[in-house]
Amino acid sequence: MRPSKAHIFNFAEGEVLLIDKPLEWTSFDVVNHLRAFIKRTYNLKKLKVGHAGTLDPLATGLLILCTGKMTKRINEFQGMDKVYIGQMTLGASTPSFDKETEPDRFFPVDHLCVDELAQAGLRFCGEIEQTPPVYSAVKIEGKRAFEYARKAQDVELKARKVTIHQFELLNFTPPHLDFSVKCSKGTYIRSLVSDFGKSLNNGAYLSGLRRTKIGEISVNDAVTIEEFKKNVLLQPETS
Repeated sequence: MRPSKAHIFNFAEGEVLLIDKPLEWTSFDVVNHLRAFIKRTYNLKKLKVGHAGTLDPLATGLLILCTGKMTKRINEFQGMDKVYIGQMTLGASTPSFDKETEPDRFFPVDHLCVDELAQAGLRFCGEIEQTPPVYSAVKIEGKRAFEYARKAQDVELKARKVTIHQFELLNFTPPHLDFSVKCSKGTYIRSLVSDFGKSLNNGAYLSGLRRTKIGEISVNDAVTIEEFKKNVLLQPETS
C-alpha cells in the first residue's frame, strides 16, 4: 500500500504492500530484502512475508507483498486477473522466450504488416492452451524448471489452459511490436509472445514487460523499494 501520513505499520498483524519491482530483481529478492529490512528495523526475530504472483527478473511493475496474518490473502490476490504492457521483438527466437538468452533462430520481418499481426493476435483471445517456458519457476520433481534448462538438461512441461481476456497490439516499429494483455492467473506472457511468433511462421521473444494491474489494484498505487523503506523509517511501528 502507499501509506498516508496517518498510517502506522503493524507488520506482524498484517500489511498488504504494493511494490513497484525493479528490473533484474527476482520476486523472492524483493521478499527477502524487505523481510530482512523490516526485521532489522524493528528487531523482530520472525516475520512472515510472501508475494502474490511472480514477476520475472526482466519484468518490472506491480508486486503485492503480504506480511503477518495478511499472508492468508495471498491466494486471493494470485487468483485475480493481471494486466501487462510489453514489447516483443519479431524476427528471432530465444530458448528462454525473452532476453535472458541469446537468439538462436532468425527470420525476415520485411513482409509483416499491421493487418497480418492484428489477425494473428485475434487467435490468442479467449481460453487457450500454453506451455510454460523451460526457463521458468515451474517445479519438476522438486526443482525449478530453469535449473534444468541452465544445465542444458531436457525437461517436459505440460500445457495448461489460461484465458486471454484482451490482447491488444499497440505499435509496430519493425522488428518491435508493443502490446497490452489482460489475462488470467498462470499466464506466461513469454509463452504468449513465442506462440504469437510461431503463428506467423516467424519468431518472437519478449523484450520488455511491465505489470500494471492485479485485479483492480494499480501499479500507480505502488512504491519503489527505497520509497517503502523511507516510509517505514518515517512511520515506525508501535507495539
